[in-house]
Amino acid sequence: MKNITLKEIATTLGISITTVSKALKDYSDVSEKTKKAVKELAENLNYTPNSFAVNLRTKESKTIGLIIPEVTHHFFSNIIKSIIDAAEKNGYLVIILQSNESLELEKKQVDLLINKRVDGILISLSNESNNDSHIQDILNRKIPLVMFDKIAKLAKCSKVVIDDQKAGFDATQHLIDNGCKKIAHIRGPLNPQNSIDRYLGYKKALESNGIPFDSKLVYTCEKVNFEEGLEFTKQLFEEHPDVDGIFAITDLVAVGALAYCNDQKINVPKDVKVIGFSNWFMSQVITPKLSTVEQPSHEMGITAFNLLLEEMVARKEESEYIPKTIELETQIIERESSRN
Repeated sequence: MKNITLKEIATTLGISITTVSKALKDYSDVSEKTKKAVKELAENLNYTPNSFAVNLRTKESKTIGLIIPEVTHHFFSNIIKSIIDAAEKNGYLVIILQSNESLELEKKQVDLLINKRVDGILISLSNESNNDSHIQDILNRKIPLVMFDKIAKLAKCSKVVIDDQKAGFDATQHLIDNGCKKIAHIRGPLNPQNSIDRYLGYKKALESNGIPFDSKLVYTCEKVNFEEGLEFTKQLFEEHPDVDGIFAITDLVAVGALAYCNDQKINVPKDVKVIGFSNWFMSQVITPKLSTVEQPSHEMGITAFNLLLEEMVARKEESEYIPKTIELETQIIERESSRN
């Protein structure tokens, strides 16, 4: 079926294209009789506006890009939902892309969004990414950009974050307050800023309580998954059977640690206490229920979109926009895995 144009409607009714366009938009200088005739014919012919032409005229695509490391993660799935909800309320469509923690794929996805002429981009960086050339390309083109969760600190754009160092400190302090004296940390990869900061928070909590830091108690994930949590906990108890606390970079890794303990009849929390990060729904349904650091995913998604909307409006109005960094609060959720 061919696309019906304004010209064909105008020719059929014997009026100008401008009058047809105004009638469809309810302009007051077009008579009600003409409006009715135009709208009825447009409906009968299944006319739809040429969105490309509209975009050229308004300099808006009414679409935004969202790049995340992985869709399946509970934290990111919550963020996706909150961003889509906020975007729809404001008349925007969201193009969702998954980088799979790959810098090269992330670069291709940024190029795709630029070529699609999106009005703005939201991104949580892959583990391999930082303030790289593709990020600078977005900024050089003056495309509104907001980073969230995994960010590049030096990038001159708005950001939505938590204080990962404080959260890591609080998680470790929670284990210390509940009697732990030899605490292991199953950390994330070496590059992402949130992984670095949670590790630094862990070290700082040990030092603040007079507990010597032992690098042999730190295990570094590459994929940050259940299997690594299980394998590193196995290795941990083989090398340090007297360990009494585990702080894991995410709940998924912590669930792997609990699975190993359950399988080996290691009593949690009597023999070892465990705390995760993000408050994944699984943390409440496993045995024992997992203590965790609650990361406000819903609030992060809405805040990120609102910051992007602010900048998009400012760009449209050609007014100055100063990037902002918003830091959201976290809290310890104590459950069975760390209670005395």
